Amino acid sequence: MTSRHMTSRIGLALSGGGVRAMIFHAGMLKWLATDGWLESISAISTVSGGSLITGLVYRFNDWKWPSSEQYQNKVFPEIRRLLTTVCLQSEARKLILTRPSNWRHFFSRANVLASAISQCWGVNVNVGALQSNCEWSINATTAETGRRFRFKQGRCGDYETGYAPAGHFALSEAMAASAAYPLLIGPLRINASKLQWSKRATWGGTTEEEQSISAPFEWLHLMDGGIYDNLGMEPLFDVGKQTPKPGVDFIIVSDAGAALTRQPLHAQWSWKRLSRILEISMDQARALRIRPFINAILENPFLGRYYQIGSVAEDALKKFLEDELRTKNNHSWLSRAECLRASHWATDLKKVSVDEFDLISRHGFETAKWNEMLFSRKKINHDS
Repeated sequence: MTSRHMTSRIGLALSGGGVRAMIFHAGMLKWLATDGWLESISAISTVSGGSLITGLVYRFNDWKWPSSEQYQNKVFPEIRRLLTTVCLQSEARKLILTRPSNWRHFFSRANVLASAISQCWGVNVNVGALQSNCEWSINATTAETGRRFRFKQGRCGDYETGYAPAGHFALSEAMAASAAYPLLIGPLRINASKLQWSKRATWGGTTEEEQSISAPFEWLHLMDGGIYDNLGMEPLFDVGKQTPKPGVDFIIVSDAGAALTRQPLHAQWSWKRLSRILEISMDQARALRIRPFINAILENPFLGRYYQIGSVAEDALKKFLEDELRTKNNHSWLSRAECLRASHWATDLKKVSVDEFDLISRHGFETAKWNEMLFSRKKINHDS
């Protein structure tokens, strides 16, 4: 890492994508830790699988954001052990089948997922218990307003609903809300009427100008943050200006979302048709967010990085770097078939084998590594 990066405030955006995203991000973070980047991260914005892996990072470092050394020696091995031994999806299903009291959550199974995260993953603290200099925005989508609902700095809400204290919310609930994919999991249901809400009188106002309001809805239903923004970029990057937002200087986007498949449309009575419509909408929303960011970092390599699952190292290196640079690094990269296998892993919360974890995490590690090789050359050209 250059000295410029060492003094930068890094914003980290982790996408959704179930266990595939969790493992890809874990590998990407391992590379950042290897190169000493974790100490410079000042803001984290996550959705779905990105929120789940970030919760585990805090869990395995005593609820503090880890140093690079702590992540490599302590956090990453524990994440590998957990995701290869515990099937969160099965554990959540058991809680529904074996506990009649959970049947009321059959259509809002994120509440049950939160219980499984707490009991099986050991995420048993409140949001307010996290000790970190990083601002972590755990993003969901408010079904009632269609806005980005976030748990951040001891508060929760969206700009249309208003904001309420969130320090007493279980961290597992915030994580489950962020991962509450429609149809498969269902929303997290919270009683909004029991919270103290406040709202700014005008757009762009300060927290000091907030006024107390009544809850606009008695109940709020929080769905997967990926419906609104599957990259988690909004808190970090101004799409219109194509610049980082205040508080960060350098943005890393780790994108482990599933690629949109080409396939025949399912029968009109199939729930998969509804799922397909949602996938198309999310893919287009993702494209509209990422294109300005890629354009910005191509123009200025000091602005950030974009790590995309499924990208093949050899393709990028052969296209942009001279043979002597590739030979000098003397690294054996994952093959195209291995990258494809990692990127096509199912978007679920099932247990994976050790070999599967190692493949996907290595893909995340290598994607970060070869991107920095490319951009290091771009930085040289940019400075010259």
